[in-house]
Amino acid sequence: MTLTNVILCGGSGTRLWPISRTCFPKQFYKFINGMSLFQLTVLRNKAFCDNFLIVTNKDQYFIALDQLEEIGIKDCRFILEPVPRNTAAAVALSCFDALKNASDALFITPSDHLIKNEDAYRNVIDAGKLEAAKGGIIMFGIKPSYPETGYGYIETDNQPESSKIYNDKYISVSDVLSFKEKPDAETAAEYIKKGNFYWNSGMLLFNPEIMLEELKTLCPSIYENSAAAYNNASIDGQMIRVKEMDMLKIEENSIDFALLEKTKSVRAVKSNLEWSDLGNFDSIYKELEKDENNNAVNSKGDIVGINSKNNLIMSGGKMIAAIDVEDLIIINTDDAVLISKKGSSQNVKKIVEELKNRNSELHTHHLTVHRPWGSYTVLLESALYKLKKISVKPGAKLSLQKHFHRSEHWIVTSGTAIVTVGDKETILKANESTYIPMGFVHRLENPGLIPLVIIEAQVGEYLKEDDIVRFEDDYNRL
Repeated sequence: MTLTNVILCGGSGTRLWPISRTCFPKQFYKFINGMSLFQLTVLRNKAFCDNFLIVTNKDQYFIALDQLEEIGIKDCRFILEPVPRNTAAAVALSCFDALKNASDALFITPSDHLIKNEDAYRNVIDAGKLEAAKGGIIMFGIKPSYPETGYGYIETDNQPESSKIYNDKYISVSDVLSFKEKPDAETAAEYIKKGNFYWNSGMLLFNPEIMLEELKTLCPSIYENSAAAYNNASIDGQMIRVKEMDMLKIEENSIDFALLEKTKSVRAVKSNLEWSDLGNFDSIYKELEKDENNNAVNSKGDIVGINSKNNLIMSGGKMIAAIDVEDLIIINTDDAVLISKKGSSQNVKKIVEELKNRNSELHTHHLTVHRPWGSYTVLLESALYKLKKISVKPGAKLSLQKHFHRSEHWIVTSGTAIVTVGDKETILKANESTYIPMGFVHRLENPGLIPLVIIEAQVGEYLKEDDIVRFEDDYNRL
């Protein structure tokens, strides 16, 4: 059986703001031993999957490529969604791609989950593959360890004869009776007491032809519009780029609501994996190591605690001092600080909604923004000027572009730059500079073997990133 791991990688992780933002969501943040959840997902599934298909968006595509390169993974296929339409569309598009590329089975996984018992994980996946070969759609239900209110639940029939031997292990596979949305605390406790309710992990394993037949019957609109979107997509090597007008025609719905709650073909492999979706800061606190005062710390800067305990403290670099505080969540980034009581982090998404209402970019971007050619960091900003540090990868170049509302000054601090302004090309070295007048076509390129770093001073009355017209681009962003 040829098994393709479809990694759903387009979420924004609003409950983990301010470390998770639309253009750099939680799956790419390096929580665990210097690795991101996305990287851990790929490495975990590499041992038993034949190939990878990653469903993401154009902004996150190059972040994913960089992180794959860091762990030595190449030749992944990508489906790029121009707008998010939830998991039903992602699953349907993946199925059409699987038919084209002769994949016998698809293993759908989120990109942002933590699984610590990898031996048990391999066993339940092996069981899922054998069950999927018989037909039907296989889910993986997580045995709950406490009454969590932030997860969806699946109710199973719990028949004694459902346990079978796979890899010398008894593994239970049962029919799914119902799906339950995130319950209140009392209901979640009742589910735990009954014993036949499991957390919905979001992982699925199935034959793509069977899934498409179910979609065609139960969700004909999603089936037809996804088929049209895939057939009209542009294909560039390993990248399938879906057109926006086609994507918008697909109904926005989860695979659970659209299909799994309606079909009679779904079964659950019951799994005990030491699993977490790290969906909020309380779950992160549970997973991180604790100090002698039961504080969980993840920081690039110093932490000084005096008579403080049971806190989660995360910082991107600044020193944090905590005095006489308990049971707090303290999250510090370059441009935002979150302080919350433990147990209340599910409400962080309300902060994100308020930022959206205020038209603030704080929910979309960090001060450091990743681009396919490298990154830039905003150092200082006002209404009439902006100061950036720009880092360009060896051999990379920005698009040939111009701006209508700003001029730019560039100072090279390290590396070598090829600068194009109008029809003139200049080579600049460290401590040399140039000026780009407003409206002039220009380009920055790094011909060297080390990163090129420049300081850019923008001056103008409108300094947002959408003041850009591209004429040539190596990354298909025209």
